[in-house]
Amino acid sequence: MPGEALYVLFGLWAIAILVVFVQATRLSYRIEARSPDLANRSGVPRKAMLFHTITNLSVARDAQTQALRRRMIMLLMVVVAGFLAMAAGIGFASGMAP
Repeated sequence: MPGEALYVLFGLWAIAILVVFVQATRLSYRIEARSPDLANRSGVPRKAMLFHTITNLSVARDAQTQALRRRMIMLLMVVVAGFLAMAAGIGFASGMAP
């Protein structure tokens, strides 16, 4: 059916957006490693401190770290925009169904 191909496209779109989110999370870990107050010295894995890196709490103020932070915020905005576009596309496709 022609409508099924559209939903496969939406699934691939969601996977692509999740890949971008993983890239943003990896950037967050790099930012944390560069910031003395956020560095994980316990040796135990922990979740990324996205809230701290987005809001610039305890993040190193050097130019390279701030550039990484701006790049991470841009990637997160792409994620939000991508999922909003996908939701709008699904809503539009559902409205077009007979």
